Formats: sequence, structure tokens, C-alpha cells
Amino acid sequence: MTRRAVAGVARLLPVLLITGAAAVVLVAALIAACGGRSQEQSPQPTTTVTVTATPSGTASGAASPSATAAPGTTTLALYFLRSEKLGVADRRVGKTTMPATAAMRTLLAGPSSAERAAGLTTAIPRGTRLLGLSIDDGLAQVDLSREFGSGGGSLSMAARVAQVVYTLTRFRTVRAVEFLMEGAPIEALGGEGVLLDAPQRRAQWRDLEPNIFVEAPGVGAVISSPFTLHGTARVFEGSFLARLMDSSGRRVVQVVMQASRGAPGRGRFTREVPFSTSASRGTLIVFDRSMEDGSRQDEVQIPVLFAD
Repeated sequence: MTRRAVAGVARLLPVLLITGAAAVVLVAALIAACGGRSQEQSPQPTTTVTVTATPSGTASGAASPSATAAPGTTTLALYFLRSEKLGVADRRVGKTTMPATAAMRTLLAGPSSAERAAGLTTAIPRGTRLLGLSIDDGLAQVDLSREFGSGGGSLSMAARVAQVVYTLTRFRTVRAVEFLMEGAPIEALGGEGVLLDAPQRRAQWRDLEPNIFVEAPGVGAVISSPFTLHGTARVFEGSFLARLMDSSGRRVVQVVMQASRGAPGRGRFTREVPFSTSASRGTLIVFDRSMEDGSRQDEVQIPVLFAD
């Protein structure tokens, strides 16, 4: 090889090395992009989420007074208690790719001040931490700190389990929940004999549903016309009233709701409810009428915001 040819190769060598390095970096970036999906949304058979422990009893503040959910937020359905029965809150949090983990963290933190003002409480002990959450083939495995099993009687123990089960099974990817405490399976919770030796489903906790159980909208929901009213009910002939009021006490709309079954069975209901109002806030009131004197019974009031 001539000196001129050798010099030409020498001049090209750095360019070839740089181009090759860039190609390696590009391939690595593509591999990372394909393998870096949110674990909760991954189509892989097993989904494991490692979380930073978050204590309960540190609820966020009241819902924003704005009647429009901010862009880049996620709305979570959280199951708290109202008069020792389940009640739902719609909570807006920062946008997340792991909504089930976010829902558990937010649930453990307890109701906000606005939700407490609406009558919601929690049976989950203060200080309970989320240690881990995995979802595999419809089964959510939730690992909680030992505080989850402390304090309270049998009703409190059952209620806190139901809060977790209902919150997680609100996600379509979850059908049942398995409980761990400090990484170990739980056979019974506390000294009250609440058995948790098998995956828990909603059907096992139906007794904690109120007679009129509105799952949407929840407390603090931002609704627009028409909104979807759905849940379950156990009332005479499956019929009850739903009334939407504005903040000044004026009736916006009233509809008769019909569940798929009447008492003593529990039926499902769902209906699109159109309305028109210039108000920014209101209250959804659902109730049944007594067969004896016509008075209201099974009444539930749900504060809502009207979309701008």
C-alpha cells in the first residue's frame, strides 16, 4: 500500500469510529425505549412495582375549587367509609403511568379535608405504609406495613380490607386482591378473625355496600352534561330517586333510577343524566321513599363540581 493510501485510511478511521459509536448508542436507546414501559401497563404476564413507603394519615388538601380538571392529571376512585359503609371519592393527582400504585398511596393517606366535610372517613390505621404492589393475571398482590393490622374491632378490620379491595378492583386489570404484611402472606387480620388466607373479591364484602351505592360520580367529581350515574342498589322494586341540586339549593334535574333487581337482591344501575346549569358547584342526592310514610331513607349526598 502506498503512503498516500495509508494516509487516506488514517484520515477516515476517526470518522468510522465515531459513526460506529453513534450507531451503538442509537441501538441502545431503541432497546431502552422498548423495554421501559410502565410496569402496571406492561403486557408481560407478571407486573411488579417497587414503591417508596408512604405513611397514611397525611392526606392532601381539599380539592381545587376550579371546575375543570387540570391537564396532566389523573382522576382516581378511592373507597372510603360513610356511616360505616363504603363511599367513593374522585381524587385528582398528578399524571402517572402507575395508577394502581397512586391509588393505594392516596387511599392510605386518608380523606382530604373536603372529603371529610362530605362525611367520608377511613378505617385504615394512621401510619400504614405501602411496601409493594404487583398485578399478575387479574390478581393484585398488595404488601402493607404492620400498622394495617393494628387497632379496631371486627367491623374496622373488615372495612379497611374492603377499602383496599374495592379501590384496586376498580381497575379493569384487577379481579381479586391478595394481602401481604411486611412481605409475608396474611391468614387472618388482627385478633378479630378476619380471614385473608385466599384472594379477596368484592363479592365477599357486599355487606359493606350501602343500600344505594353510587360508584360514579364520587365526592369531588367534575361532571359535565350528560354525566354517567352508576352503582348498585338494594331497594324496593329496585327504584329510587336521584336529584342534582346547585349550590344555592335549586333543583337542576331529577330522575328515577332503576336497578336491575329489587330488594332483597342487589341490582346494578347506570344512566346518562343530561342537565343544564350556570352554577359551578352542586350536590347529587340519591334516596328511596319509605313504604310506610313516604319519608326519605337510604339518603346519600355527594358534592360535585360542574365543568366550565
